[in-house]
Amino acid sequence: MSDNWETPYLANIADDFWELRSGEKSHEENPEKFWIPSKLERNSLKNGMAARLIFDIETEDDNGKIQTSGERMWVIVLSKKNDYYLGILSNEPASFKLDSGYLKLGSKLWFKAEHIIDIDTPPKEYLIQEFPDEFTT
Repeated sequence: MSDNWETPYLANIADDFWELRSGEKSHEENPEKFWIPSKLERNSLKNGMAARLIFDIETEDDNGKIQTSGERMWVIVLSKKNDYYLGILSNEPASFKLDSGYLKLGSKLWFKAEHIIDIDTPPKEYLIQEFPDEFTT
C-alpha cells in the first residue's frame, strides 16, 4: 500500500492482502437482493460523507490455511480526484489483528463509485472527535 496520497491506487489481494469488491457487479448479479445507491449519488460524495464498501480480506486461519472473507465497513470521504475518492477507514477490521500494520481504523485508501454499497452523513462532531487531523472546527 502506498503512502503517496497524490496518486490514486486501488489495493489488491496480491500486494496488500485486501481489495474492494465491486458493489455494481454484486448488484448486477443479484438486483432483487443487493441494493446500491444510484450512480448519481455514488458519484456525488463530498468531504465528510460516509461510503460503505465491501473489503475482501485475505487472512491465515489457525491451521495456516489462507482464506478470503468479506467485511462491510464505512469509509469517510476526504477528497475526490477524477474518478477516485480518497477516504479514511471508520471501522476496525475484524479480520486483522489490531497490531498487524495492515488495514486498520484510520487507514487511508482510494476507492471508486463502483465500490459504494451505501451512503451516510455522519455528524460533524463525530468526524472531529474520531479524526481531528482530518476534520477541524
